[in-house]
Amino acid sequence: MMIKPVIKRLDMISCVLCKDAPCSAACPNVDPARALRGIWFDNQDVAAMKLPENNLCAGCDAPCEAACVNSGRVPIKQLMTDLHEKVRPEVEIAIPDNEERLKCDLCGVPIENPFLLSSSVVASTYDMCARAFEAGWAGVCFKTICSLDIHEASPRFSAIKGDNGSLIGFKNIEQLSDHSVAENMEIFRRLKEKYPSKFILASIMGQDEAEWESLAKCCEENGADAIELNFSCPNMQEDGLGSDIGQVPELVERFTRAAKRSTTIPVLAKLTPNVATMSPAAEAALRGGADGIAAINTIKSIVGVSPYTFVSAPAVKGLSAVGGYSGNAVKPIALRFIAEIGQNPKLKGMHISGMGGIETWRDALEFILMGAGSIQITTAVMQYGYRIIDDLKEGLNYYLAQMGIKSVKDIIGAGLDTVSDTTDVLERDTILFPAFDLEKCNGCGRCVISCNDGGHQAIRFDDRKPKLDGSKCVGCHLCKLVCPEDAIVAGKKRIGMGRSG
Repeated sequence: MMIKPVIKRLDMISCVLCKDAPCSAACPNVDPARALRGIWFDNQDVAAMKLPENNLCAGCDAPCEAACVNSGRVPIKQLMTDLHEKVRPEVEIAIPDNEERLKCDLCGVPIENPFLLSSSVVASTYDMCARAFEAGWAGVCFKTICSLDIHEASPRFSAIKGDNGSLIGFKNIEQLSDHSVAENMEIFRRLKEKYPSKFILASIMGQDEAEWESLAKCCEENGADAIELNFSCPNMQEDGLGSDIGQVPELVERFTRAAKRSTTIPVLAKLTPNVATMSPAAEAALRGGADGIAAINTIKSIVGVSPYTFVSAPAVKGLSAVGGYSGNAVKPIALRFIAEIGQNPKLKGMHISGMGGIETWRDALEFILMGAGSIQITTAVMQYGYRIIDDLKEGLNYYLAQMGIKSVKDIIGAGLDTVSDTTDVLERDTILFPAFDLEKCNGCGRCVISCNDGGHQAIRFDDRKPKLDGSKCVGCHLCKLVCPEDAIVAGKKRIGMGRSG
């Protein structure tokens, strides 16, 4: 079973995942751009199976590489060959012929797959939502509707990038929808008329109980399938709104109850991660009548302080502000909060709509295993576009079929029993030694450096090959994590506190 990707993102070097990719336009036989996206989004098995059975790239002079916008820097022919020769022979099943396994529900309302756009700029106009629906997204959480007079700053985004230029962490200082309530209701009506089977989750923010109540009612009357209460935006100009509410359980309960008074459709409370624990606010939402919890919103942050101006990014006329941090870097924090809610017996039965750093189907699967029944995504869409839904659906569907799982609903929360909020439960008498795959090892010595300076001096270098000193190794696996070639795996176990070579 191929769980670990054979081809890594790094192998793609400088592929930029082009729009209307010239490589595919130049290739008469296959769609290399689509296959490259499959590699990028951890969907190699499906990408390989979609290629022709015979490797048509073998005798080709690679016009795709000549046409590439980064000509000569992306080994497209080799990557296509690797899909044929390394990945395809290992796949276990054919591509499923339907997506029935992905069907699920959000608070009892059927949805065709777990994937929704989260409340943000990516779901803020009729055209954008319509294009997302056409692409295959099951629904949208529309950008937060309010009666406030919204004026945005410019610029409003900044980011932390990885070695390949992709966004690891993303900061925004954006606020809510700048359309009027009436304009947004017109969008709901149009969307529901043309896409009656798609799910509209209406995010709202009121300034008092009466407004929470009236906005919820208005959204239901104009076609919303459920309401999401924004108790978590970190970027509000006015005090007492957004995350200021989410940090006070009494306010969460009061405003949830107000919204529930005026509507018959499900209500979710979107909670802030800018707290020590989320359970108090989640339990308050339940007392107020909430049907579900949405988490997490962005984390308050400061990034990119300039060494020249001393101003953090994004800088607006020499000033900046604390903003919301998202992107793949926040996924571990989001998963921690999702697990906390999923394990809370007082919240049993509540729907969890999970978000925070999800880019691939594997990311989504982790949230599902921690208790999320639906998935919301923004930052990855801002970076890669609505098209990522292809690999999200295909990858998750293939995994479920490969594992013999009939429905994605069958694994919601399946990983919760393995998680503890304390390390006291962990067994501490066994050492799991690392083992070196010398055929894959390139002799870089990164493992030696890390073990010497950040570990327990248990690896020595002999003729540019790592050797383990079992009398010193504690089985921390730092070496395994830093190895650029994945040439270190789990090896033998040693039971008891003693160590030997």
